[in-house]
Amino acid sequence: MSGQVTISIWLFVLLLAVCAWAVLERVLIPSSRWFIRRRINRVIDEISSRLDIQIKPFQLTKRQVLIDRLVYDPKVVEAIQETARQRDCPREIVQREVMTYAREIVPSFNAYLYFRIGYWMAKKIARLLYRVRIGLVDNDQFTSIDPESTVVFVINHRSNMDYVLIAFLAAEKTTLSYAVGEWAKIWPLQTLIRAMGAFFVRRNSGNPLYRCVLERYVHMATKEGVCQAVFLEGGLSRDGLLRPPKLGFLDYMLRSYDPDNDRDIVFIPVGVNYDRTLEDRTLLRELDPEAEKRSNWFVIKTMTGFIWKSLILMTLSRWQRFGYAYVNFGQHVSVREYCRENGVNFGKLERADRFLNVEKLAHQLMGAIKHVVPALPIPLVATVMLESRQTGLGAFEVEARVNQLIEELQGRGAHVYVSPRNRVESILSALNMLELRKLVRESEGIYLAVPEEIDVLTYYANSIAHWRQASGGSNDRSP
Repeated sequence: MSGQVTISIWLFVLLLAVCAWAVLERVLIPSSRWFIRRRINRVIDEISSRLDIQIKPFQLTKRQVLIDRLVYDPKVVEAIQETARQRDCPREIVQREVMTYAREIVPSFNAYLYFRIGYWMAKKIARLLYRVRIGLVDNDQFTSIDPESTVVFVINHRSNMDYVLIAFLAAEKTTLSYAVGEWAKIWPLQTLIRAMGAFFVRRNSGNPLYRCVLERYVHMATKEGVCQAVFLEGGLSRDGLLRPPKLGFLDYMLRSYDPDNDRDIVFIPVGVNYDRTLEDRTLLRELDPEAEKRSNWFVIKTMTGFIWKSLILMTLSRWQRFGYAYVNFGQHVSVREYCRENGVNFGKLERADRFLNVEKLAHQLMGAIKHVVPALPIPLVATVMLESRQTGLGAFEVEARVNQLIEELQGRGAHVYVSPRNRVESILSALNMLELRKLVRESEGIYLAVPEEIDVLTYYANSIAHWRQASGGSNDRSP
């Protein structure tokens, strides 16, 4: 028996689409997932064999599982019930709000993206813009840390490049989870940032429910041993000076900490400095309350112009990197040992006493960070030019003054970095860079700080001002 069945074209297309979807869902997607997961597992096995600080199971847990753990955390549930009572609304409404916060905060770490894409991009960007250097790395320090402890890098915050630079330099040792502001919540950047293990934070949020969810996530990640990076100042330095430490994240990590039962928390101080901070003028502008607020269009236009000009210079082989970007790692501080030496148990202290002890530890960590912030050529030359702003200096006098300053800082224990091959060339190159940026001008062989740019020069000099203020001899040099 034979015959023909005639159907409409639209029905045929619909049947074809259903068949294609069935093949895609039942065959291609599972196969692709298996292939991708296999590649990811290979990367994890390969990387884990050479990392000093291992990837924790918490980081490899499915994101939805972590979100559910956070939403149903006992303290979060308690906060939901209290908030629902205060607002006189159904508990489910508040729970949906918490679910939104949890989805916003919890990252989706992907080892393949972190090491195969993120690390490669961070390395290329950092080395394209700067001569990247690293100092005071004691490999025994990393290997001697208990593998079951939670490692936290505490860092001074000079530029948004810190995220890129630290991720690049630490990638040979460990993976990092760090908090980023809402500025990074733009597609597709936010997807990449989450895959790199970062989590978003509403820095100025006064919502107690949100703060509770954030606190429990930080506590949960710390308790599970996730290696983290914390900018102890709480934000970018606007004037170049090191800011007092913020206690929020430290308190989140320590408020339930029991040195006798919990895994150790190990803080590693990190000092970062740059010969040029890309956003220096923008940061200084924020200090002026009368400055006109720049529109988003102005920011985009300026950034696009800067990138376009840089590409042209690269094409003409006239591109010059922005000097040195230098990172120092200091000696680690064990919270377990700190608690035993000071007779402290953070988890058993009342709020007021706990904050006093957290503040004490924060200042100790900030002091350790100050000790490893490096002095680079531009800050050194900027300091000398500010001191001679009235009379000016010849090139040889600049060199002599900088050499004197280097000896002074090294005598106080500062780590000073200039070109190890030719110190004279390094100093004169920094002077030339300041002249190209029109921060310094030359007339008949005499170099003078440009009066209108004193704030910018001071910004760079302030990055090493704490070394001179330590002896009480130069407080008048910083604004």
